[in-house]
Amino acid sequence: MPFIPHTETDVAEMLATIGAPSIDALFGEIPAELRCQGLSQVPPRIAEMDIARLMQARAAQDGTLLNFCGAGAYEHHIPAAVWEIATRGEFYSAYTPYQAEASQGTLQLLYEYQSMMCALTGMEVSNASLYDGASALAEALLMAVRANPGVGDGRVLMPAAVHPYYREVVGSITEAQGIQPLPLAFDPASGQTALDSLKAHEGQGITAVVIAQPNFFGVLEDVDAITDWAHANGALVVALVNPVSLALLKPPGEWGTKGADIVCGDGQPLGAPLSSGGPYFGFLTARQQYVRQMPGRIVGRTVDLDGKPGFTLTLQAREQHIRRSKATSNICTNQGLLVTAATIHMSLLGPDGLESAAAHSLANTAALVAKLTAIPGVEAVFSGARFHEAVIRLPQAPAIVLARLAEAGIFGGFDLSAHYPELGHALLVCATETRTEADLDRYADTLRDVLATC
Repeated sequence: MPFIPHTETDVAEMLATIGAPSIDALFGEIPAELRCQGLSQVPPRIAEMDIARLMQARAAQDGTLLNFCGAGAYEHHIPAAVWEIATRGEFYSAYTPYQAEASQGTLQLLYEYQSMMCALTGMEVSNASLYDGASALAEALLMAVRANPGVGDGRVLMPAAVHPYYREVVGSITEAQGIQPLPLAFDPASGQTALDSLKAHEGQGITAVVIAQPNFFGVLEDVDAITDWAHANGALVVALVNPVSLALLKPPGEWGTKGADIVCGDGQPLGAPLSSGGPYFGFLTARQQYVRQMPGRIVGRTVDLDGKPGFTLTLQAREQHIRRSKATSNICTNQGLLVTAATIHMSLLGPDGLESAAAHSLANTAALVAKLTAIPGVEAVFSGARFHEAVIRLPQAPAIVLARLAEAGIFGGFDLSAHYPELGHALLVCATETRTEADLDRYADTLRDVLATC
């Protein structure tokens, strides 16, 4: 049952049981000036049937636009079986147990998830898991500071080609904890992080270097060169990756001579629908030597006294697990349902299926860019190799063009002008494996018409 209201009688009985004269008395410790004096913007209560109709109307406002926007949230095909299984009662209501042996099924699923993420990223340990990709990056940087003490005093190199929203979240979470992100410029021709920008930081004591692969523009970075530079200068490498891209690209564990040290990202492309912005989940993997600095929980496989295999929480670094001030993180959690869906999704697709989704996304984006840049006035901004996103420049302001495209039923991309004004009328576009040739043609034809009449 989705909603069970408490009647006035229920409330009175509960108050009598705990010896409180009223609900207000329960909150007596809160000063009156800090308490809500009413919800003036909330409309009067309505009947359940009317609420359902209202919510359906609100949901319909989102529409069903043909989507060519990525920017950190991607529309991939999710097999029907994923959520049919994930929403079964034994999965849907299960959460990471606080008693290690309480739910063998949930623990086994998390163990399988960790194993898959280690295989994808080429790392040795994985947690399970974090809120989203942005907070995962913040946690990875805090972890890097703990794992690399005395080096750089929290100074980290943060490329300008990292998602701007991720950089904002990192600032919000880590600023008070001494993290100092230092910007790295990108090359205006290729879209890659400019290797020359690293020279200014040589021998300066840098704690960590962030490498986004692909970066926010969809461009592939020279990960080997940056990784080796970081290690040569005493810094740890924090890789920020799209998990689907790893079906085609070299895993971070193999970057450069020694590989990345910590890998993070958003797991949304692995079975989580867009859902108007969430919920998603963040992943974080690392080298074994840093395992005790990793936030969250880690599930391990063992045997019981009878020699039968079993699963248990082997490391529990949260504050609830009695660590209090020694906790590696006080905000990390397990997005249990999303991790369940991701594990099922990866199991159903397997390596070949994931590679196929990545390859078709790569090909569709190349085809889309070719069609769009054939329109007079539209050009590709960067020359660097890319995955399934690309930046194009329009002859008109993106906001105007996107509004006209939306009227025609097309979500045309992400307007970059506010975050990267130096790029001019730039638009970030994306085409995953879900887009057909007819979809690409519809976008190109509609954009051509829109630009002709703007």
